Amino acid sequence: MHVIGGTASTALAERISRELGNAPFGIPFVKRFPDGEMYIRIGGRLEGDDVVVVQSTPSDPALLELLLLEDAVHEAGARRTFVVVPYFGYARQDRRFFPGEPVSARSLSRHVELDADAVITVDLHSPTTLGHFTKPAFEASGIPALARLLRERPIDLLVSPDKGGIERVRRMAQLLDRPWFALEKRRIDSDKVELSLPPDVPAFAGKHVALIDDVITTGGTIVEAAKLLKRHGVGATSVACTHGLFLRDAFERIKAVTDEVYSTDTLENPAEKASVAPDIAQILLRELASK
Repeated sequence: MHVIGGTASTALAERISRELGNAPFGIPFVKRFPDGEMYIRIGGRLEGDDVVVVQSTPSDPALLELLLLEDAVHEAGARRTFVVVPYFGYARQDRRFFPGEPVSARSLSRHVELDADAVITVDLHSPTTLGHFTKPAFEASGIPALARLLRERPIDLLVSPDKGGIERVRRMAQLLDRPWFALEKRRIDSDKVELSLPPDVPAFAGKHVALIDDVITTGGTIVEAAKLLKRHGVGATSVACTHGLFLRDAFERIKAVTDEVYSTDTLENPAEKASVAPDIAQILLRELASK
């Protein structure tokens, strides 16, 4: 088996190769032609071998690189191609909200699976996205990776910034054996939210609280959640998420109102402290053994 890491996921791909028993690991050669088109070349002999392509798609260039990598592996004669998309871009448009819109999650699922025998991703925005794939598709969770990290920290209480994350924070609470609750959220616009405490929350004055989320983009919700907890006397606040996009100045704004920020390595960012490599490798090893 060979592991190829795209430019958006090089470090994670190398960690996955180690989890797979130090499988051969390669980085493609990528450049731009004068007209801006992307050129890719992969090295090594792949004919008849299983190949794992690892590439998150937080941007259009990263998505294009993934599609070209898949085609290059196919042209090289790989026996099977396992495509790992740790952060699956466009997954948040998982249904049509207004006439004339595409269902982006469905469209991208169809394109990503074209030259793949199986697809693996991490913490999709909606579980229904897996149903858009016609080939085997699997979703790893970032919660175990974050739990492995937080288990070594003095966390007293877990908090979800909204009710949409209840299952996520509940699973984390089970792994860490900690109490939890979810904040009440009312969205004002795309950047502003209004948060409040639910009734009958566990006492948290003076305690170390961890805010748990799946993806942090602009950081608006997390900043407001941290401020709310601070007004009510929290002792310390940590933030942990699976996907750390941290657009614009989100990371600096969150750091200004919290004590620590953690994310997994699905995206390269200043907060990545936990790796999903073991969880992805577990799925790959299971699928390899079943074929």
